[in-house]
Amino acid sequence: MKCPYCSNPDTRVIDSRLTDSNDSVRRRRMCEKCGKRFTTYERLENQPIAVIKKDNTREPFDKNKILSGLIRACIKRNISTEILNKIVDDIENEISNMPSNEIHSSEIGNLVLKRLKDLDKVAYIRFASVYKQFNNIRQFTKELSELQKPK
Repeated sequence: MKCPYCSNPDTRVIDSRLTDSNDSVRRRRMCEKCGKRFTTYERLENQPIAVIKKDNTREPFDKNKILSGLIRACIKRNISTEILNKIVDDIENEISNMPSNEIHSSEIGNLVLKRLKDLDKVAYIRFASVYKQFNNIRQFTKELSELQKPK
């Protein structure tokens, strides 16, 4: 592994352990030349997932898009980035375990909504208003009434 600081190709592993989700190996490394330390993650490379957009075009799955949508929905809410990253990882794992390597963007949106509904109702409504493209107050009130129904 090349050092990200000095580009020296000689680094050594100081510590290896599984991540909390047990889906990758976290390695602490140290550069033999400059002595700086850095972390790498080793994970199984799966078949790339294609997202089918509304206009039927396809693009590679990008978990950062989900994370940015979650961050926007959770602005000024007491939700840590760690929790949002966990949600994104859970969604990515669920998609990876599906039989097909293609998924509709609407399915991804539903997976996000399902998790936000349990996490934070305000963030859920924020995300739903963009995802479901609310055009008027009636759509908001309908979604709010659905949200308030007992489980």
